[in-house]
Amino acid sequence: MYLKNLHLRQFRNYQDQKVEFTAAKTILVGNNAQGKSNLLEAVELLATLRSHRMGRVTDFIQAGKEIAQINATLEGENSTSDLALTLRRNGRRSVAINGESVRRQMDFLGVLNAVQFSSLDLDLVRGAPDGRRNWLDTLLIQLEPVYADILQQYNQVLRQRNAFLKTVETSRRNLSINSAAPSRDGINPISTLAIWDAQLVTTGTKVIRRRHRAIQRLAPIAAAWHASISSSTEILQINYVPSVPFDSTHPEDISPAFLTKIQQRTAAELYRGTTLVGPHRDEVELMINQTPARLYGSQGQQRTLVLALKLAELQLISEVVQAPPLLLLDDVLAELDPFRQDQLLNAIQDRFQTLITTTHLSSFDAQWLNSSQILLVKSGAIEERYSSND
Repeated sequence: MYLKNLHLRQFRNYQDQKVEFTAAKTILVGNNAQGKSNLLEAVELLATLRSHRMGRVTDFIQAGKEIAQINATLEGENSTSDLALTLRRNGRRSVAINGESVRRQMDFLGVLNAVQFSSLDLDLVRGAPDGRRNWLDTLLIQLEPVYADILQQYNQVLRQRNAFLKTVETSRRNLSINSAAPSRDGINPISTLAIWDAQLVTTGTKVIRRRHRAIQRLAPIAAAWHASISSSTEILQINYVPSVPFDSTHPEDISPAFLTKIQQRTAAELYRGTTLVGPHRDEVELMINQTPARLYGSQGQQRTLVLALKLAELQLISEVVQAPPLLLLDDVLAELDPFRQDQLLNAIQDRFQTLITTTHLSSFDAQWLNSSQILLVKSGAIEERYSSND
């Protein structure tokens, strides 16, 4: 699919802006805080219904407005698709394809695939585990759109289970009662928790299986890209480390292992008022030469690692969906040295439709500039054409 146009209304700092994409590579030029990243975020939302900025729905809507809308037209070899995403101040959103409302989000996902690479991704190495989990989940949603529903089901069960645990913990503190004893209304916390345990294991096992399978496919691709960029001087390993240990050769053992571990932590969970076992506590371990990259890697090594991850994402999505995804590069060239810039730009060529944001054009050679559509972004407005000679 080729992104032909984009229409933003009351989204971030865009009041009513249409953009026509006329080349495989589009460079969005402008000073900081003008709206370049917002445009890429809109495309990311159409592809994944998620934002790497992890914002609330209300953050996307202009002050004083009730809704924001993102529309796009995609062109394929034999078809055209119109996508629409409406974001409401009450936190709800709705989606449509070719004017028809779509009730299940998994039916909207997968029409447009995109890989986002921003300066925020450089925190993947040194950042907290939740950033790496979010990265993996966003990838999985594009590889397997049903995963969005699976993850939503798990998170819903997790919230409800945590709410129950918090109620028990609060009661224990306020009434100084044994957390495992029946409450005044006769409800036994252990018996009630067992119901939530079963639901958490059922939904959590589906999440663990898919995360494990995705890392198994991604890891060797990323390792190959990393070897190429580092001239084979370093070896990258990516390990999925679930909070529920299991033998990777026997994935059928996940459910019983999950249930056993969560039962072992029951007393601690009732005391602390939160769920201590499950995919929400998984880790994705990034290793360089058998050493954790977050502890050992230099800034250059970390940039090489993240670049390898993003190139591996592009390749894996292309292989799974049998079509190249859209590539969104958000001010990332400034974070890479000239060698890594060349590695990235050479890997792209014309294989992927690419939207790139930058504050200046000095990172691009004449061939790139001549073959790219160059647009100027200023205060939420985009000029149709921008000359690199200006």
